[in-house]
Amino acid sequence: MKTQKKVFGYIRVSGKGQVDGDGFPRQEKAIREYAQRNGLEIVQIFKEKGVSGTVSKRPELAKLMVSLEKNGNGINTVIVENMTRLARDLMVQEAIVNDLKKQGFDLISVQDGDDLLSNDPTRKLIRQVLGAIAEYDKQMTVLKLRVARERMRAVEGKCEGRKSYKEVAPHIIKEIKALRRKPRGIRKRKTFKSIASLLNEKGYITSTGKPFTAMNVHKILQRQG
Repeated sequence: MKTQKKVFGYIRVSGKGQVDGDGFPRQEKAIREYAQRNGLEIVQIFKEKGVSGTVSKRPELAKLMVSLEKNGNGINTVIVENMTRLARDLMVQEAIVNDLKKQGFDLISVQDGDDLLSNDPTRKLIRQVLGAIAEYDKQMTVLKLRVARERMRAVEGKCEGRKSYKEVAPHIIKEIKALRRKPRGIRKRKTFKSIASLLNEKGYITSTGKPFTAMNVHKILQRQG
């Protein structure tokens, strides 16, 4: 028997008075019928109750995104009744779609299809603008970090970063020895690989500016006799 693809559903009503109306049942019915026709299994439906189409106050949308990102169920697809359930505003719609796609998630609209009106010229323009903004943000972040480092170097003569082995060799050696030492009651000592991972998590790097490996740890212990 073929395993059904698992998906999330998302439904929303904007007015408080609509919470007890037919909005939720209609949207849920449309989503479930679509899933059944296409061999999809709905694991959970996130219900946004009486919330407008802005992004700032969307607790269920936030929970949905977190659930997707954690990906504990292997789910990467969301179904909505139509695009207005994401938001009434076209820019907000496209911002959400862009966020989903950027992280490799799929969105299906029961009424609009799975291409999400990709040939619509207005949507194309908005997607291009959003792409340009994202690229600008990325480049500007890199530039600001570079300027901050250069400013710190000019003032202090150095710039704090990840600590290399040469800078804090005694401390790293001491830490490696402590990690390698077999605790009382424990049969096995930590492996070179696990020690390297712990050093990398703490932000240390080798004298060549690279992450630690099991071989690096082994060599350091060999040199220490």
